Amino acid sequence: MQTVTNGFQLNPSALLETAFQTIADSEMQDLPFFQPQIPVRACGFQLFERQWVGTILTPWMLSLLVLPGPEQVWQPYAVGDKLALSLPCGSVRFIVGEIAGCGQYLACSLMSPLDRHLGADQALALAQQSARMALSLPVADGNIPSNPGRRALFGLSQRTA
Repeated sequence: MQTVTNGFQLNPSALLETAFQTIADSEMQDLPFFQPQIPVRACGFQLFERQWVGTILTPWMLSLLVLPGPEQVWQPYAVGDKLALSLPCGSVRFIVGEIAGCGQYLACSLMSPLDRHLGADQALALAQQSARMALSLPVADGNIPSNPGRRALFGLSQRTA
């Protein structure tokens, strides 16, 4: 029987690193895409709409994660269920995952397996920048109408400066 996932009062980075390091040490090392030079790191976790959002870097993948924040209670989903969330960067599709010590989380794969040419420093920088970008507002040219159809409605397409 599934249980309700309660929120993390504090940043879950240390718990995530411990949980994923356990998997790295016990299950992943013999796989051909495992890259031992890449550390397990939780990067950039911060609260967004009362949920923890950040990235997890492991020797086999980089993913964007969402976990319940303080005072949040998530109803359980089946591992593998898909959900779409609106983040500042746009609509992102997540898959429900679960890991001992952290419970259920939402994951969006950013790179799996990791590029073989990435060094540890490059991979960490990519993980940190990815976490930042997920919560960054998109940049748009303020001079372009957001709805070009409206321009025609008001006759702006016919005007000359």
